[in-house]
Order: sequence, then structure tokens, then C-alpha cells
Amino acid sequence: MDKSPGIQPTNSELEILQLIWQHGPSSVRFINEEMNRKKQVGYTTTLKIMQIMTEKGLLEREEEGRKHIYSAAIQEQETRNLLLGRFLDTAFQGSAMKLVMQALGNHQASPEEIKELKVLIEKIEKEQK
Repeated sequence: MDKSPGIQPTNSELEILQLIWQHGPSSVRFINEEMNRKKQVGYTTTLKIMQIMTEKGLLEREEEGRKHIYSAAIQEQETRNLLLGRFLDTAFQGSAMKLVMQALGNHQASPEEIKELKVLIEKIEKEQK
């Protein structure tokens, strides 16, 4: 259940959330090792960020012996919706059409993506009738 609606994670927090969503409940050491695959991040930095995230309600912490296991306190889809909504409002003045046109203009859509877009458009059209 989303305990913290409206809290927008920072980029570092979002990176940690994505790892937890992908791998499930994890220790600080595991998250730190995964983060270090892309860039060097100190263990204490990862620990501090995860402690802050727990205080903010983004993560939950369980003790397993001597180590703490962190899990996401917010849902991935709800977080995506929040981030997309804010991005849409700030970068595209709330226009989904401008966002889609920009994305399609900057990215060569595959035949599969075009097919999915057509299915989505048809679904939206049916819902509006």
C-alpha cells in the first residue's frame, strides 16, 4: 500500500527503489553492490540515503539478525504515475499529446510499438463512446 502519496523521490532514491522493485527486499550491501555496477557509491552513502528514505516513508525496514532488510513502501506504478504527472505538468503544460509527439519525434518507434499505440488509441476511443 502506498503510504506516502505525493512524495517525489530524488534521482538517487529512485535508483534504489528501482533496484528493490526489481530484486525484492534487500540489504544495504546488496543495493550498494548493484549501484556500484554503474558508478562508484560508498556504502555509508547508500546506507544514509536508505535511512532517509525510511524516514520519508519510501522504504520499510525489517531486522534479520544483524542486518536490516529494506522493502519498498510505495508501489512502482503509483510512483511512475506521480512522476509522469509532474513531468507532464511542468515540461508539457499538461498536454499528453505534446509529450507523445515529442517522444515519437525523438525516437524511432518499432513496428511493435506502433501496433501497441494503435491498440491503445482504439481502446481509448471505445471508452469515450
